[in-house]
Amino acid sequence: MPKKDEMLEKLKYLGLDLNKVPKVLTEVEELEYRVPKFYDESQYKQYRFVKVKDIQILLTPANRLEDLEEKYKKAAPLSDFLDSENEENYIKHTTFLNMLKNVKIEKIEEIEQEQEKLSKNLPFKIKFSSNYLWQIYYSKNTDKYFMLVPTEDSEYEAFFYLLKKKIENKKNAQIFVPISGIDYSNQYLKKTQFQDLENYMWLFTKEWPLVYEVYDKNDNLSIQIIGETYVYGKVKSLYKIKLDDKEETTSFYRLIKAMFILQTELPNYFEFKTNINKDGAIDFYQENKKIEYKDIANWLKEEYLLCEEKKKNTDQLIEIDNEKLEKLKSESVLLDMEYIEKEKQISTFLECKKSFFGKVKYFFKYSKGKKKKVKSEENKLEEEIQEETIESNQEEKDNMFVEKDNYTIEELIQNYKELEEKENNLKNILMDINALKLKNKNLNKKIENASEYIKEIDSHKKSIFEFWKYSNKDEMESLPEGEEEEINIEKKITKVFDYEEDLEDFGKKYDRKLRKTLSQEETDALYITNTNVIEVLNKIKNNELLPKDLDNNLKQIKKEAIQESTLLEDEEFDIFSGTDDGTKVSKIKNTKHRELPKDKFKILEVSKNTKQIGYKLVLEQIISKIKSALENAEIDDDLPVYKATVDETLNKNNINLFNINPVSEISEVLNEKVKDIYLYKINLTGKTNCIPYTNIIFYDNQNKTLPVGMDLSTKILVDVNKLELVDENSFQFNVINFENKDDEFSKIIINKVNVLEYNINL
Repeated sequence: MPKKDEMLEKLKYLGLDLNKVPKVLTEVEELEYRVPKFYDESQYKQYRFVKVKDIQILLTPANRLEDLEEKYKKAAPLSDFLDSENEENYIKHTTFLNMLKNVKIEKIEEIEQEQEKLSKNLPFKIKFSSNYLWQIYYSKNTDKYFMLVPTEDSEYEAFFYLLKKKIENKKNAQIFVPISGIDYSNQYLKKTQFQDLENYMWLFTKEWPLVYEVYDKNDNLSIQIIGETYVYGKVKSLYKIKLDDKEETTSFYRLIKAMFILQTELPNYFEFKTNINKDGAIDFYQENKKIEYKDIANWLKEEYLLCEEKKKNTDQLIEIDNEKLEKLKSESVLLDMEYIEKEKQISTFLECKKSFFGKVKYFFKYSKGKKKKVKSEENKLEEEIQEETIESNQEEKDNMFVEKDNYTIEELIQNYKELEEKENNLKNILMDINALKLKNKNLNKKIENASEYIKEIDSHKKSIFEFWKYSNKDEMESLPEGEEEEINIEKKITKVFDYEEDLEDFGKKYDRKLRKTLSQEETDALYITNTNVIEVLNKIKNNELLPKDLDNNLKQIKKEAIQESTLLEDEEFDIFSGTDDGTKVSKIKNTKHRELPKDKFKILEVSKNTKQIGYKLVLEQIISKIKSALENAEIDDDLPVYKATVDETLNKNNINLFNINPVSEISEVLNEKVKDIYLYKINLTGKTNCIPYTNIIFYDNQNKTLPVGMDLSTKILVDVNKLELVDENSFQFNVINFENKDDEFSKIIINKVNVLEYNINL
């Protein structure tokens, strides 16, 4: 189409006659717009429906990324760019014609279709694909909207769509757009509260949220918070919280503020978890109990009373353990005295043995084996314990707890601070008890050894130094397990496998092992388990295969082979398949190599004339190779593995492929658009028959250039049939999925994930 005709077609599409410009496009009103000092044009805070007639259009000789103040300073009304008669507007008119020339009607129609969808249903994430094209601002001084169109950009479809709508001049025509350079209206929350809201949400979700003010067609405001939250380990889900009025917004703000204060002030006692509810919003939980603002007064009271009960129990334990400690101290004093007496006896003997009269003196002093006991110490201890008990009882009466109807967060925090102080005191007492137990045990052993040594004193060959050495020979550095007092105040920290941090080393370690352990045929067989043949393999393995199952699978494999040009219509088998001159260079994570990927069709020995019986024999051989590979391969790392399925039970007889990465495992099943998912987790410990799907499973290594690692998959084959599984835990969480991931207007699906965790009984 000639350029002139194309321009006329676009003008006709817009309904614009340049010789008779509509009045609606020539009207110019004062804006008195003040450019905000602090703003971020890439972050929108307000979305709303704006009437087309209320938007004034300005064009500016700039691009979208330039400073707003400069863009606004250079801007001129649209009427100047449509004026072809005045010489002073000639350049502007030419600019408009160039913009019209470069825009495509199809692009304008896409914007129109998008706005039609927006008028019926807003996207879950609020923002939409042409979001950035709408440079619409609001002047508070004159209560007017205007669109700032950068003429040096290359995308003008949003501008021409608005121009078309203004020419149509429909009274109630609206568009849904983000408003640039504007802060929150503070209608429901203050500016500082919005900032707090983001911080609070980050604490619980570990991701920064997007908080929007969204106005509907009737100018009703809602606060919408969109983001992601961790729902299980490193598994995340989208969420959207919609707050429709001031009361609801205030309640939500107070709830998360209360939880934020408690979790930051008392991290040892409060940790709030998140889950997705049936509406796609977030629910908050404390120890599996859902926390809602309407119930927060009762919940605070329950927590306060629970804390009081914990304080009471801790006081009782402190009293009991203090008695233990005092008895151990008394015992320690007596043992010290007895041991010192043994030392003194040896010293006396060494002095007395020098003369006959000295020996006689020593004999009469120690022949009766007197043991000096200090009863006064024990009596004194009993008196002190009685006094402390009387004081403690009096203090308990003085501080008698009186229950109230309501408790504030400040009171709850103070109560838990007191509990924390008591628990720390208890912890210190228990540590002292363990230390004294060890000391007394060693002293008893020393005294026992010293007594044996003294029995041999008549040999006259031993010295005080030999005495010390002999008496200390059985000294213990720590108490045996089971003899220590338990200290449960703090959680024990253990090493946990992190697939993001540990996978690289794990993959390299086992890729090297598998290259030595497995044969070419075994790695070929394992590769097949990662294809669409796995279902048929399991049916053969479990004697559940029907002839039609095998026939359908064989037809599918032949069809794939033809589509991939591996099996040609006029050729029984590609004789060059799987061969190469060794010069082709490929990459795995930026590491070059000269190896060929495994060929599914070659391994399955599929040809144009392959029959069911021959195909089944190949599959049976593959199953045999998988069994032998599992017998020869094992891992000795402790790590969790996951299998997501729609089946309520795990078939232990199957060839079970698990995943080290739960995120990718769940995402595979989400594609099946099912509501209920079952996630099986096995905590592997000790030596287990497993095969991680490292690089050698996917490539041949004839040229010995294949990079070492686990770069192509996080799958792992587990011989579940050999494991004795013990139920560990089970619970549920929800994740949000879209019916069509490529459509931002797609409906959301709430998938319920049922987690079933198992340990291995070694």
